[in-house]
Amino acid sequence: MFRILQFALALAVCTVQTADAADTSSSYKGVNIAGGEFTPDRLPGVYDRDYTYPDPQSIAYFAAKGMNTIRVPVLWERIQPRLGSELDGEEMARLDGVIDRAASRGMRVIFDVHNYAAYRGSMIGTTKVPTTALGDLWRRIAQRYKGKETVVFGLMNEPNNLRTETWLEAANMAIADIRATGAKNLILVPGNGWSSARSWVDSDYGTPNGEVMLNVKDPANNFAYEVHQYFNSDFTGTAGDCRSSDIGIATLTPFTEWARKHRQRGFLGEMGVGAGSTCLDALDRVLRFMAENDDVWIGWTYWAGGAWWPSDYFTNIQPSDGKDRPQMTILQKYARTDADSSAIPQR
Repeated sequence: MFRILQFALALAVCTVQTADAADTSSSYKGVNIAGGEFTPDRLPGVYDRDYTYPDPQSIAYFAAKGMNTIRVPVLWERIQPRLGSELDGEEMARLDGVIDRAASRGMRVIFDVHNYAAYRGSMIGTTKVPTTALGDLWRRIAQRYKGKETVVFGLMNEPNNLRTETWLEAANMAIADIRATGAKNLILVPGNGWSSARSWVDSDYGTPNGEVMLNVKDPANNFAYEVHQYFNSDFTGTAGDCRSSDIGIATLTPFTEWARKHRQRGFLGEMGVGAGSTCLDALDRVLRFMAENDDVWIGWTYWAGGAWWPSDYFTNIQPSDGKDRPQMTILQKYARTDADSSAIPQR
């Protein structure tokens, strides 16, 4: 679950988002419905055997809980079997169906390229996958969805194992290619180092995101930084424990302060907790923290729902035997509150 620009249009654009930034209408509250990224070792794989996309029942369930956003993971290799080629028609038709069904329920879809800044095992910025490749992909996606305001462009899931400067170059080229199509859709831009909120200004993965990613260039000035954060002992999201009830606030505070200082917006694309009391308290507190700091935070998507998860997967919020998971009680409270909130503050 860890881990997606030419640039001439962007060179003269200021990175600080101002009062002229595009209005995104309301905050984004929802869930990752996983499945499209499953079995990446089988490419392209067989649909509904190796991987799947959100089914109508799941979409209806989360909409009924007040959520207005679904983050849909997809694999680059499945939608574009060869770099530089046309998008796969059958695969995109499936995703069109998800987007239309979500829209019919009043929900947006984050089109999440879930590749960790790699394509068929080679990192962006290498000979096999030049930085221009990501822009080519997103130009084609943007051309398809530029008329659909309910589609949000998630550039890449959790870039890692590359230089932060290389990731910025690829991201800016992709953004420029998106805007060259005339698409005005909101773009979510992650950072390097798994896009971790707690290490946004740290240097353990290279030059800090807090330095390099200030140079994101968007001609339409309609983007937010996407960060991820888990609250277990090593912050990987691989165990159901939580360090403390306040660990969510502690890990999001450095990014929140950075974003406020530089007048930027943030989106929490992944978080997930187990069902123990400490974790549920941590989830409640971090959602309240984001609501209280909505000058920075435009929303969140919880990890994860989806009909294919094992019933004992600790962050799973897919209903079991018709019953809500414990985490849903907290998520629903904040989703319903924020679904009717006023427009996101623009700066």
